Amino acid sequence: MEKSTTLNLRVNPMVKQQAENVLKQLGVPMATAVDMFLRQITLTGGIPFDVSLPKAPATINADTMTVEHLRAELMAGYEDMRQGNTQEAPDAFAKFREAHKGGGRFGREGKGEDRNA
Repeated sequence: MEKSTTLNLRVNPMVKQQAENVLKQLGVPMATAVDMFLRQITLTGGIPFDVSLPKAPATINADTMTVEHLRAELMAGYEDMRQGNTQEAPDAFAKFREAHKGGGRFGREGKGEDRNA
């Protein structure tokens, strides 16, 4: 099939570079990957992957907490901070990634795995 239409998009440069790095390893040009994506939309009648918000565990989901529960959690965190129970952000993220290894992003098996974590 002839390719005669040009598609101009604005994308985040970092996301584009990361995608190009993956596609290069696969031996797939960006234009081919975009064409594959558009074909999958046509074949499936929609976006060919799950598009949803990550599910936060109920214990940390402020949307499902009562005002009292949220206030109590915030106060407990504040008290921890006052007592010096803190850690550097890189250490906290490393521990989080280790604790959630194999469960994909936010512990959702097979959905939105963060392969760069």
